[in-house]
Amino acid sequence: MTSRAYTILLFFLSIIFYFSFLGRVHLFDWDEINFAESAREMLVTGNFTQVQINYRPFWEKPPLFFWLQALSMQILGVNEWAARFPNALFGVITLLNLFWIGSRLYSPRMGFWWAMAYFGSFLPHLYFKSGIIDPVFNYFIFLGVYFLSQSLEQKSTRYAVFSGIATGFAVLTKGPVGFLLVFLTFLCFWASERFRAVTTFRNVLLYAVSVAVVSSAWFAVELWRGGGWFFKMFIEYQIRLFSTPDAGHEQPFFYHFVVVFLGCFPMSVFALSAFGKKTDRHSVFRKKMIFLFWVVMILFSIVKTKIVHYSSMAYLPLSFLAAQSLDRAFQRNSIAKWQIWLTGIIGTIFSALLVGLPLFAYNKSEFYRYIKDPFAVDCLKTPVVWGGWEYLIGVFYWLLLLMGLLLLRRHLQTGIYTIFMATALCLLIYTAIVVPKIEGYSQAPAINFYKKLQKTNPDSYVTTIWFKSYAHYFYFRYPRYSQKDFYQENTYQENQQWLLHGKIDKNAYFVVKSNDIERFRQEYPHISFLKKEGGFGFFKREVYPPPRSED
Repeated sequence: MTSRAYTILLFFLSIIFYFSFLGRVHLFDWDEINFAESAREMLVTGNFTQVQINYRPFWEKPPLFFWLQALSMQILGVNEWAARFPNALFGVITLLNLFWIGSRLYSPRMGFWWAMAYFGSFLPHLYFKSGIIDPVFNYFIFLGVYFLSQSLEQKSTRYAVFSGIATGFAVLTKGPVGFLLVFLTFLCFWASERFRAVTTFRNVLLYAVSVAVVSSAWFAVELWRGGGWFFKMFIEYQIRLFSTPDAGHEQPFFYHFVVVFLGCFPMSVFALSAFGKKTDRHSVFRKKMIFLFWVVMILFSIVKTKIVHYSSMAYLPLSFLAAQSLDRAFQRNSIAKWQIWLTGIIGTIFSALLVGLPLFAYNKSEFYRYIKDPFAVDCLKTPVVWGGWEYLIGVFYWLLLLMGLLLLRRHLQTGIYTIFMATALCLLIYTAIVVPKIEGYSQAPAINFYKKLQKTNPDSYVTTIWFKSYAHYFYFRYPRYSQKDFYQENTYQENQQWLLHGKIDKNAYFVVKSNDIERFRQEYPHISFLKKEGGFGFFKREVYPPPRSED
């Protein structure tokens, strides 16, 4: 195939797979809804410099990703499709960039392996159908490292500037960690070169100035407007994130290694053989990819707060190593037997999980007595309609995977394409059919309540009690309330005590988990119970004092 044919094929594959069914399922608490709500509030308030939640400062992230979401919502409407659109778009851009860079440095075949490895692996594929920040952040980090490697290889001033611009955009997307990852990767490379002169002072200066100029598009402007207190809170949060585990996110040191190996299947299996010393005509770029992988894995293993997507930057260098391994296998027309067996074993486990999840749902009542959490049982009792055939998706995936493994021995290239396409096709079907049903057991009852309330009684208050959620903000379309008693000082959480006991000027609705319904009734007997649905209980407190009748 020609480079043009490869480009057209990747373009249409990414368009079809990344944009299909984007709005099929609600945004997920916390991160997806959190970010989408911040973008929505930008449109409501017209304040595009300070990120907010419930119209109170949200200093955890810079605004670039929220700008993209807000622009998308302005054009496409405030909905799930618009919230996820920026990542789907960056999915197309990322795949094409991987192909072009691989083609430029090595060959069109190598570039296509690289793009297909990323396209056809579980978490890298799914993240482009999400509404979280990381796919955009990872893209700019990757470009920063790539341009920096080209600057070092070619002693190029232009590439040093490009690297600084990309790094600056990464900082605008997620904060100082954007610069930190590029800097640590360079530092590791420099150490491997025994700290000899690998670039010029001019290029270092141009890189630094470029980072500063781009990132100052927000940082400097906000400081000039008197946002010093905002940056103080922002920096304190970054320090706390690295040094203190957030509740529910304390994980063992090896957590991200397990996540990346299993989550990046099948490309992670092929990448294993590429970590050793290999001859490479672009040794600087290869070294930087390896160093970037280890910097991400070690840094976020040290960080106290461990969340799945924190290590997602490692997916890009891992896909490069997988592509190199596959390209070498193609050149010698053979692939290691252990890679075939390991792919088969892990693929069979994934297939069993894909089959087992619907089968469990069909027979869920048989498992109630083994589940100790009443909330989980109530969630499972939510009525969700299944067709009875959804388990066949997992069977279909296993058969395609088996076909690809058999083809590896005779038609290596076709076998590899089959394995990656099987994973992408399985994810497309599963996210369209099974994931909405699974979400029906978890957050859907609460979200449907917020959506209905927004239509029938928009001039009211709604909040959750005893559990954290952002869903009511986005799906109730929280207005900016004029009642000052509603807000607490220096926080974006509602004044729940005022809603529960104060002289409210609008009806207030409360959502609790089902296992807290009786507790809520006992502590707040003046608030009326409405209903229980799934794993949630819903309550209503009438406006106080009651409005006078016209009589």
